[in-house]
Amino acid sequence: MLLLLLLQVLASCLWLGHSEVVTSFESSCPQFFFRETPPNEALEPENPAWICQRYKNQYYFATLYDRSRRIPVYSAYLYQPGPGKRPKTWLVEPQLMGPTYPKTMEREYTLLNHFSVSLDQLSESQAILQDYKNLTGLNRGHLNPNGHHHDTNSRTATFTLTNIVPQNEKLNSGAWNNYEQQTMIKRTQGCNTTYVVVGAVPGNNYIAKGRVNKPSYLWSSACCEVDTNHRKSWAVIAENDKNEVQLLTLGELEDVLTQLYGRDQVSLFDSNCPRE
Repeated sequence: MLLLLLLQVLASCLWLGHSEVVTSFESSCPQFFFRETPPNEALEPENPAWICQRYKNQYYFATLYDRSRRIPVYSAYLYQPGPGKRPKTWLVEPQLMGPTYPKTMEREYTLLNHFSVSLDQLSESQAILQDYKNLTGLNRGHLNPNGHHHDTNSRTATFTLTNIVPQNEKLNSGAWNNYEQQTMIKRTQGCNTTYVVVGAVPGNNYIAKGRVNKPSYLWSSACCEVDTNHRKSWAVIAENDKNEVQLLTLGELEDVLTQLYGRDQVSLFDSNCPRE
């Protein structure tokens, strides 16, 4: 029995290719990116984690996570909105602590009470619920919004703190919400498949005593396949202290992000997605 248990632990350590925190999106969950091509390395933080967001043993989207700033760099998903209730349960990512932990997102309570994890141990690897308590003028802003998903499980999967940033309260419920709901409905008319990459540019301010970065900008980009020969794209960016969203072409957003990050030219989608 002991030998069997040891073998199971060893297998979970070696099974990185199927775990939540993966070595690359291309090898583990490429389906969330147009032509299976994630954004290039120009956005990568110093301490990245590639997460194929798994809930109830299924992948629902992909997130590049900044372990040091404890916020996502971007989340990528397929736009498939549907009716349904907003989930209430917040989840965290056990795999950020190490490969021996569960491969699916869990509640803090479950990890603390059933996996002998301490809150200190959990908070070392990621943002926790306590970090988002008692905020003034900010709230928990989804990158990948639950309203862009069509069933209970896919909506619940967006309620992981690895998909959340401190977002200006007025922006989150105002102009950004209007983009997520109204503009996306109009823009996706005639689209068969819409690939979305939505992200946050790190800022100079932090919440939770310096633990969690407050992004300076939020942005979103979409590549829509109308049919096999026709595609269209669009993008937006918003400063995280104003209730305004600026509509851009995909090429314009990539250029703005290139300036903001000050590194190589940013590419968010495969070159077959139009930049104009």
